[in-house]
Amino acid sequence: MKLASPRALFLLAFIGCVLMMIAALYLEHVVGLVPCPLCIVQRICVIGFGLVCLVAALHGPQKTGRRVYAVLALLFSMAGGATAIRQIWLQNMPADELPSCLPSLEYMMDALPFQEIARLVLHGTAECAEVGWTLMGLSIPEWTLLAFIAMVVFCLWQLLRRD
Repeated sequence: MKLASPRALFLLAFIGCVLMMIAALYLEHVVGLVPCPLCIVQRICVIGFGLVCLVAALHGPQKTGRRVYAVLALLFSMAGGATAIRQIWLQNMPADELPSCLPSLEYMMDALPFQEIARLVLHGTAECAEVGWTLMGLSIPEWTLLAFIAMVVFCLWQLLRRD
């Protein structure tokens, strides 16, 4: 398996997602940062992207299969990027203009239809605007946006490569 083979690249992308999830779980369980609803959506997108890459690495697809996996992974990376952009936008809003906090997820699951829960979670709240940790001046959603941009570039490269 040569390093530039689609199989190897999908495996590297999967390993990158595993490292991202390790970092997220470290920040949650060791540092004590509680993920907001938009953070959870971004985690789901990272996991979805990673699982598509893992299946692609195990499958070792040819040209058409590689493109199918790249499109599926692209959907997860674009959804995650859009969610990160929304959270960054919330973090830069004045505090008095932020949406109010949501009730607990357990309560919403009992009281609201799924479409309403999804709308509320994706809309974001004041909780999503808190910047509880930075690295080199960038917040967590800014770092994840960079990762999602890299994922999009990876997917486009897998889609457009000729071999």
